[in-house]
Amino acid sequence: MASTDTDMPEADAQISSILTSLSNPPALTLLTLSKPLLQPASPTHKRASNISTTSNGDSDSLTPASLTADLEHYKELFSKLRFSYLEQVTKEKFLRSITADPPLLVEAGENVALEGELGAAKASLKAQKEEVAARVLEVEERARGLARRYEIFQLQTTQLQTLPSAITSLSSTRSALISARPTPSTPATPSLSLPLPATLDLLAQRRAQIVDLDAQLAHLQRTLPPKTQQLERAEEELKVLAMRKREEVQKAKEAQRGREGGQGEELERRGRWERGVEGALQAMSEV
Repeated sequence: MASTDTDMPEADAQISSILTSLSNPPALTLLTLSKPLLQPASPTHKRASNISTTSNGDSDSLTPASLTADLEHYKELFSKLRFSYLEQVTKEKFLRSITADPPLLVEAGENVALEGELGAAKASLKAQKEEVAARVLEVEERARGLARRYEIFQLQTTQLQTLPSAITSLSSTRSALISARPTPSTPATPSLSLPLPATLDLLAQRRAQIVDLDAQLAHLQRTLPPKTQQLERAEEELKVLAMRKREEVQKAKEAQRGREGGQGEELERRGRWERGVEGALQAMSEV
């Protein structure tokens, strides 16, 4: 644990440096992204790059909307430059043709041939424009995907910045829990201080006992209705025997009164018979 604690500051320093580098990404612009494709850059491109750097250098963060505005600006700029280039080239060719010695004269057939070449060039240019438009759409889709990934990356970077403090808090909580844990010599509950294998064995024993108790309870529940019926029948028989006992007791009292009145032998014989009947009834009740 001592070596781990000494290594923690170095790991925290490395994590902090990495998070600092991630939280300050390089500025992204259309020209900086296209530098590898445009090397070596032309003087015109250098001037446009300088202008773009001057106009966009003060922006703290770039968004898809700002990149779209830059793209529209460059499209408009390139369109004006193309028109100016075509105008200058046309003027230059016209001036050279009329100032040449002898002057360059163009006939109707050459114009027709030139128009055919121009039509083929226009068709080729149209096909190239369509291909470029398809590539632009593909690039835009990739740019949107990259923007989404960049937003996720920023969110994860923010979460990573909170990890060191969270790790420190969890480490302090762990240390507090370890210090507050009861010692093995005087456990609050012995079963709570067992190691994992012994705890698993104890849990398996408790589950086996629960299964056994459930089986016994199910057996008792199955045998309960017959026992209940037997008890009801025995209670009915006891009621009948109790009623007969009351009748015999009443007859015995009457016999005693008759013996006192002079009917001794008859009542004695009748009493012996009734005692025998009572003994038999008692034997039946005990069964």
